[in-house]
Amino acid sequence: MGQIEWAMWANEQALAAGLSECGGREGPGALGGPEGRSARRAGGVLVCLLEYPRSKRKKGSTMERCGQKYMTAVVKLFGPLTRNYYIRAILHAALAVPAGFLLSTILGTVCLGIASGIYLLAAVRGEEWTPIEQKPRERPQVGGTIKQPPSNPPPRPPADARKKQPVEVGG
Repeated sequence: MGQIEWAMWANEQALAAGLSECGGREGPGALGGPEGRSARRAGGVLVCLLEYPRSKRKKGSTMERCGQKYMTAVVKLFGPLTRNYYIRAILHAALAVPAGFLLSTILGTVCLGIASGIYLLAAVRGEEWTPIEQKPRERPQVGGTIKQPPSNPPPRPPADARKKQPVEVGG
C-alpha cells in the first residue's frame, strides 16, 4: 500500500467547513449581530477561496475542479503563505475559535478544527501544496504527421471468399 496523502483529506474537510460557514444560520450569541454574521461569512469565503484549488498528488492523477485554474493562479501568487500546510493549519484553527461561540456554526467550527489537525499532520509528514499545471499540447508539425507510407498492401481475404455468393430467393 502507498502512503496516505493527508492534505487531500484536509482540503475536502476545510472546503466543507468554509461552505458551512458561508451559509450558516443566524442566531443569538457573541457573534450573532450583523458584524459577527459578516465576519463569519468573510472567514468562510476566505477558506473557500483558499481551499478550492486542489493540490497535485505525488503519485497518480488528480482531477482538477471546474474553474480551478483561475483560483490556482491566485493561490500561487501568495507563494509560501498558501503552500505551507503549517500556515494553513494555524489559519484554520484561528478561524475556528470565534465560530465556536455560536451553536448555529458548530458544524463549520468542528470541520475547521478537524481540517486544521489534518493539515498539521500533513505538514509534519512533509507535504506541501503544489499546483496542478496543464501539460502543453504538442502541435503536429505540417508535413511531419506521416512518417513513412505503407510498404505492403492491406491484407485481403482469399480469392474464393471474395466471389459473390448467389442470393437465395425464398418462396
